[in-house]
Amino acid sequence: MTENQKSNEAINSNSTLLHGKYEVGRLLGHGTFAKVYHARNLKTGKNVAMKVVGKEKVMKVGMMEQIKREISAMNMVKHPNIVQLHEVMASKSKIYIAMELVRGGELFNKIARGRLREDTARLYFQQLISAVDFCHSRGVFHRDLKPENLLLDETGDLKVTDFGLSTFSEHLRHDGMFHTTCGTPAYVAPEVVGKKGYDGAKADIWSCGVILYVLLAGFLPFQEDNLISLYKKIYRGDFKCPPWFSSDARRLVTKLLDPNPNTRISISKIMDSTWFKKPIPKNLQRKKDELLDIEEKIKQQEIEQCSTMNAFHIISLSEGFDLSPLFEEKKREEKEIRFATTRSASSVISKLEEVAKAVKFDVKKSESKVRLQGQERGRKGKLAIAADFYAVTPSFLVVEVKKDNGDTLEYNQFCSKELRPALKDIVWRTTTSSENPSTLLEPNTLAVV
Repeated sequence: MTENQKSNEAINSNSTLLHGKYEVGRLLGHGTFAKVYHARNLKTGKNVAMKVVGKEKVMKVGMMEQIKREISAMNMVKHPNIVQLHEVMASKSKIYIAMELVRGGELFNKIARGRLREDTARLYFQQLISAVDFCHSRGVFHRDLKPENLLLDETGDLKVTDFGLSTFSEHLRHDGMFHTTCGTPAYVAPEVVGKKGYDGAKADIWSCGVILYVLLAGFLPFQEDNLISLYKKIYRGDFKCPPWFSSDARRLVTKLLDPNPNTRISISKIMDSTWFKKPIPKNLQRKKDELLDIEEKIKQQEIEQCSTMNAFHIISLSEGFDLSPLFEEKKREEKEIRFATTRSASSVISKLEEVAKAVKFDVKKSESKVRLQGQERGRKGKLAIAADFYAVTPSFLVVEVKKDNGDTLEYNQFCSKELRPALKDIVWRTTTSSENPSTLLEPNTLAVV
């Protein structure tokens, strides 16, 4: 083994180069089978959390499938309130998982100092439900939701982590249920304890209910020293709300901690509840708006640096010249919409404003860019669409429309139902004819790719 290979195999408290790509630094934490280090991508300068798993240890106790499941689940759920997976690498003895570095610590540490104000608890709960709803929409069920598995970033946003006990809809048995008993006793749903099969989504909702109770109360709804007594309380739904719970909070917690999974509240009804829908207070929202404004200014500066398009850019609009598949590991989930038009930029902007007005989207615009943003939160935050304008000649524009924020499925639906129909009249058209090359530039075929 070479010296370089040895340095890749051994990670200690000193800075170590991993796979020639990551500089690995101090230890952040450790468990039975893994250690987590601070690391930096040398190419991008990005800081990450590097989870190092010993293969021999996990294979010895039969946990390799659990590690694979955790990686698969994180790959499927890209959401602002879920810790993101960046990369997975391996050597003969180790698995290296590069993840988003979340600096704010566990939500558990915040609760340990006492109960939260209702407005703060609502903000965290809204983010938790948004993340869980997104997981369920992708067929992923966490099964171990608790404050210890909820992290906070430097801006105070919640991030769901630890998908080690997660499962997928394709693992359902013939009865349409899961049967593996797992989770943390104080947060586990009664039907999971009952061992008769359970719905993964409803079990996660119960855990969310326990978390909400803890946020508002500062202690658990079900507490017993004896595990059997604890499970009996959970099975009966035997808990009481403290007197400081508001009536709306009390009502929602009671529906979340319904021991009957068939009548337990659904996520759609949680989102529609009076308590959940209350807006974020101005003092909590102000900081987030300031950060968003900074990000928007940076994006705007990048756009203003390039408002024209050269011949190479025009050629690259053809999928035949698109070399990106050579470098991408998987097909892009959504396609950018590019089209040419002989209309002025102001005409295109007017069309986009009409679309925005029809669907109640906010509009931000400049001479070379328009941004449409939904007012309602979707599965992955508020949907935002950016349109960039490139002047080929004074009378010929190329417009590129792409998702700027939000859920891919919602973006695709928006493009299909709202955007394409609205833009069809202003798109410059062309047709391909092998018999008559002169017809290549005639306006007959919709040139949206």
